[in-house]
Amino acid sequence: MGVYSFLNINATIAGSGGSVNMAAGAAAAEEGITVAAAEDKNIMTMGSDGNGQHSLVASDAGQLTVRLLKTSPVNALLMAMYNLQSSSSSLWGTNVVTLTDSARGDFVVCQGVAFKKVPDLNYAKEGGFNEWVFDSLKIDRILGS
Repeated sequence: MGVYSFLNINATIAGSGGSVNMAAGAAAAEEGITVAAAEDKNIMTMGSDGNGQHSLVASDAGQLTVRLLKTSPVNALLMAMYNLQSSSSSLWGTNVVTLTDSARGDFVVCQGVAFKKVPDLNYAKEGGFNEWVFDSLKIDRILGS
């Protein structure tokens, strides 16, 4: 039987404007962090005669989504990084995000990371969260030690 805890998760973005913790201790929302591939790794093509082929897609691109409580001070740090980086193409898309699970041995490195956009802002009865989405040119993953 395994045990998981978000308290064991560390996720840091490093780039122009600093290095920011986005996981445990950053007031992450209950929905946490998602790492997703941009496209399928395989494309299956079937011929009219029933024969088929597989095509291995070379891309390891993807998206990282970080959800922070509206009151998290990390929102201001990410906004400052966004503002700085969006001021010049030489600063854009050069971030690196490292995510680890110290208890399980998971290790994820996202390279060539750019902010997708500023988060949508909702002002409602409950504070909710801000959702930061990042595009990554290359995501390397190791699950478990």
